[in-house]
Amino acid sequence: MELAGTPRPRAVPPRPRGEERVPPRDAPGASRGRRGTVTAKRRTDRRVPALVGAELLGLGLPAWLVLRSGGEPRAVVAAVLAALAWAGVRAARGRYALRAEAHPPEPLSTIGDWLLLVGLLAVGQTVTGDRVEPVTAVLALLPGLPVGPLLRWLPRAGRRRRTARRVLVVGEAPGVERAVRVLGSRADHPYAVVAAVPVGTAALECGLRVPGRLAPAPADDDVSTVLGAAFAHDVDLALVVPGPRLSEERLRRLFWGLHDGGLPLSVLSELTGIAADRVRPTAAAGLTLLHIAPPLRRGPQTLLKTVVDRTGAALGLLVLAPVLLLIAMAVRLGSDGPAFHRQIRQGLNNRPFTMWKFRTMVVDAERRRHRLAAANENDGPMFKMRRDPRVTAIGRLLRRTSLDELPQLVNVLRGDMSLVGPRPPLPDEVSRYAEHELRRLAVRPGLTGLWQVSGRSDLSWQETVSLDLWYVDNWTVATDLGLMARTLRAVADGRGAY
Repeated sequence: MELAGTPRPRAVPPRPRGEERVPPRDAPGASRGRRGTVTAKRRTDRRVPALVGAELLGLGLPAWLVLRSGGEPRAVVAAVLAALAWAGVRAARGRYALRAEAHPPEPLSTIGDWLLLVGLLAVGQTVTGDRVEPVTAVLALLPGLPVGPLLRWLPRAGRRRRTARRVLVVGEAPGVERAVRVLGSRADHPYAVVAAVPVGTAALECGLRVPGRLAPAPADDDVSTVLGAAFAHDVDLALVVPGPRLSEERLRRLFWGLHDGGLPLSVLSELTGIAADRVRPTAAAGLTLLHIAPPLRRGPQTLLKTVVDRTGAALGLLVLAPVLLLIAMAVRLGSDGPAFHRQIRQGLNNRPFTMWKFRTMVVDAERRRHRLAAANENDGPMFKMRRDPRVTAIGRLLRRTSLDELPQLVNVLRGDMSLVGPRPPLPDEVSRYAEHELRRLAVRPGLTGLWQVSGRSDLSWQETVSLDLWYVDNWTVATDLGLMARTLRAVADGRGAY
């Protein structure tokens, strides 16, 4: 039974054939492990051979064509050796290892692999005495560079749907409710909660199936109860939520039993909003410590971000100059008033700056705003209306396609904004911020960001703040590149743009 007003678990696709499932303790054909529990076969990732083969062909075939056109006498041998060396470098650096589907591929890591390949082949040429023209060699190796990232990036969404991990949550009722609520609020992860084993008799309000319960005090049947529930619901993973009734000794025995039974498990941490790459586990005196790296505020990546921002803005203004001129003419002809709209916004460290955009509203839009205050559809300090009467006809098209934001490339070039970051707020919005919301201003505001690629105005205020705070604490250059790529899809979709 599912109660109204509670988060619903995400739909889980049927399990693909050939994957493991955890059998019950007395299931026919189950193999016995230590202490009489059952074991299950480990899964292998069938995508790895296809990925290796595609990267071999993706580098070897173009390399052979380039070397052959360059008149190299042993083009086939050189191309095969280069392709094998590429696959070896990728394997040695763990690029074919199983990774969490929620994390996008790292473009900078692929470039590093490619540079290492160039160095290895240069050393090999020196040792063997073979000579290939440097320009020809580089051109031969370039086509293989994007193959791996493309193979991992393009089918991510579909692959995540096919390999969703069915999760059984184990813990006290409040912890189970929190896990279900948080996992159900986002779809950018492969975990789908299908059932729960609560500790104690407290009822669950999330509507999950409850195939069994653990006693408030440690009991001999803890492991069999969880394994039986896992088998009944074809579970891939047990997510354990620590609490007062799951003492250290009880957790240890539960972990032993689940591992012996072949059921993988994870422990839910109280840490939220921290990227996994910032967390480094260490051990001291038998304790597991989690070291959390501070957010990037200075160093090579911040310098690279500035270079990318300024260079990208300059190139964008140069390439898009004819488009900007046409849009400006359309705005002027579409309604009375200037083509551009200037507005004071709050930027880095709450410093005000003048933001530019194409005018999408009537000239006296600001004076009319107080009359529409009751129609605000946003639950926070921002003002949003799906059908704002102040928006002009050409303005609706510009907002739908996000073309009205293009003049902000000037702000990026000046250093007021970045290509990627939280959206810059108005001064009156900031005056109503709570203390934690002011952290949005710890980085430069952006032309695009997590808000834009995650639903824009369709998001609630708290969802917007949560996304922005995650970005403020966890941004990297690779994250920015991924968000810029996702922005193209979000702009084409137009969802939440009004």
